Amino acid sequence: MEKLWQWVRGSISPVFITLFVASFILWFIAKLNYTYTTEQHFRINVNGEKFTVTCVVEGVGTNLFGYRVYNNKVLRIPLSELRAGCSTEAGHIGKLVLDPHSLQQAISVRCSDIKIISIGEVPEINTPKTNK
Repeated sequence: MEKLWQWVRGSISPVFITLFVASFILWFIAKLNYTYTTEQHFRINVNGEKFTVTCVVEGVGTNLFGYRVYNNKVLRIPLSELRAGCSTEAGHIGKLVLDPHSLQQAISVRCSDIKIISIGEVPEINTPKTNK
């Protein structure tokens, strides 16, 4: 192994390695200007109920990269912006079923630099308690 390392150090120039790494970085930056479609996870908070939704999004690579790396915030969406109905399934009485289209619109407003194409499964949330 040591002989192989010495051969590599003796036959490959450090300038070549530096230029090779620089060309790879420049190639990666150039590819970020294209438009891509991918899945993105969003953490949502609707009146204190937190859940995660997977969306298919489209956007420029730099924006998608930014969301993938730096998106650690929770999107706060008030229930008044969403359409919701009460669940009628057995065992789910008292839960709210959120309309996926209204949730997709609410996420789109908060993420204006990417396009939300579709939204995955939206979980049921607890009915908010009213103060009397």
